[in-house]
Amino acid sequence: MILPQDTNPYGSVHGGVLMKEIDEAAAVAAMRHCRMNTVTASIDRLDFHSPVQVGELVSFKASVNGVGRTSLECGVRVEAENMLSGEVRHIASAFLTFVALDENGRPAGVPPLVPEDAEDERRMHEASWRRESRAARRRG
Repeated sequence: MILPQDTNPYGSVHGGVLMKEIDEAAAVAAMRHCRMNTVTASIDRLDFHSPVQVGELVSFKASVNGVGRTSLECGVRVEAENMLSGEVRHIASAFLTFVALDENGRPAGVPPLVPEDAEDERRMHEASWRRESRAARRRG
């Protein structure tokens, strides 16, 4: 639940508060998939769609969208619920890349991702496209 200490002078939640929770939700998804420590390598995209007010309940839905050799992409969907009216709004989305680490803190192999349905296959395809786009940007 969003409390007054989480808000800015406009009465809506600080973006940084949501960013921290997004990173934690994605880290849990990454670690559960790898069953090893992971670290955030990048936030590829974070879009805020609407403000969240004091008293609203915020939920974070994280999934592993794609994997590479030692890295994986997690997507997070953030929703806010007005607990009095029951209205639920999609308020933010983000894509984060994590690197799996072995017991010595070095990059480690990531288990394959096995799609369970058409939605998983769509996410994997889109993650692959984003991965190629990131690589192209690094090459200049």
